[in-house]
Amino acid sequence: MTSGTATDRSAWGVFLVFLRLGLTSFGGPVAHLGYFRTEFVERRRWLSERSYADIVALAQFLPGPASSQVGMALGLTRGGYAGAFAAWVGFTLPSAIALILFALGVARHGDMISTGALHGLKVVAVAVVAQAVWGMARHLCPDATRRVMMVLAAAGVLLLPTVWAQVGVIMVAGAAGLILFQPTAATTTDALPLTVRRRTGLFWLALFVILLVGLPLLAQAVPDATLARVDAFYRAGSLVFGGGHVVLPLLQAEVVPNGWVDNDTFLAGYGATQAVPGPLFTFAAFLGASMSTAPSGWVGGLVALLAVFAPSFLLIAGALPFWERLRVLPKAQAALMGVNAAVVGILLAALYDPVWSSAIHSIADLGLALLALMALMRWKLPPWAVVLGCALAGWALSRLG
Repeated sequence: MTSGTATDRSAWGVFLVFLRLGLTSFGGPVAHLGYFRTEFVERRRWLSERSYADIVALAQFLPGPASSQVGMALGLTRGGYAGAFAAWVGFTLPSAIALILFALGVARHGDMISTGALHGLKVVAVAVVAQAVWGMARHLCPDATRRVMMVLAAAGVLLLPTVWAQVGVIMVAGAAGLILFQPTAATTTDALPLTVRRRTGLFWLALFVILLVGLPLLAQAVPDATLARVDAFYRAGSLVFGGGHVVLPLLQAEVVPNGWVDNDTFLAGYGATQAVPGPLFTFAAFLGASMSTAPSGWVGGLVALLAVFAPSFLLIAGALPFWERLRVLPKAQAALMGVNAAVVGILLAALYDPVWSSAIHSIADLGLALLALMALMRWKLPPWAVVLGCALAGWALSRLG
């Protein structure tokens, strides 16, 4: 399933679509997956529900920021390497610029941003994720067996709230799918239009490993500040499972003890990152711009940003050709039927914690979330309009309170 105009398929068209998402996608990585599904599965019909879920499942297995990796994969299938780069730039640019400006002191009055508006952005994430869970459950859990797997996956992740528990749940669900399901022709998925060959994929995977092993050795051998920072941010982007929040301790251990950024500045930047749309990994841009020694400012921010996201590009470009070939095999499809049910369960668990638990604190919050959900599902309003409306409503409610 691929549709859209020729402009849609160009790198520029991909950039514009992801730029709008980068400006409006508040709520963290789980909410981002909801925005992507609405935009690319329902609205633009770039790919089917099952193909989208397969890409999400792959991103769950790989280290790094899952939502950004899904975006890169979508760009790669739409416009090749240029499309992958355009998707990443569009989705990342707004928050990266905002955080570099914040680091440079341009946003000195950031405390004037209404806490009510920020809370409204958390509330709208509840509606976005709920819509995604509902839509994916309808398509990917159509029978009682997969619904039970979905609920068990959600329960398992909630009982053991660790990243390794998520990976374990997916693996168990895949094994269960091999036993329980027998795919038919009706379950055959549509092929993704990939231009990356498996031999090229091996090159990208090898380059990922070479850089992961070689950069620390090179940084020790060559005492250069830029090289040391590229090594630190590349390793952080390579070794983190679970997204932006999990990268916090790794980055803190790299930049604070080394004296690159003091702890107060680190925490202030992390707080600011929660107030901007787009991927949480753009926190690296703030850190790079805040460095006490050169490179800092715009150059430092760009170096850190490219280094922390480079592993994601290498892993997606390397793994997707093998994933595309693997997922069409009957046994792999049976496993993916279980994996996709587990992915929906993981999103269901995330809907409760942290999305719901961090946003819904009163009847007014619940009412606003339900109103946002109606706006998305019944009235079919564009997500950016619902995001803006909830921010304004949150601000108004805070003034009334």
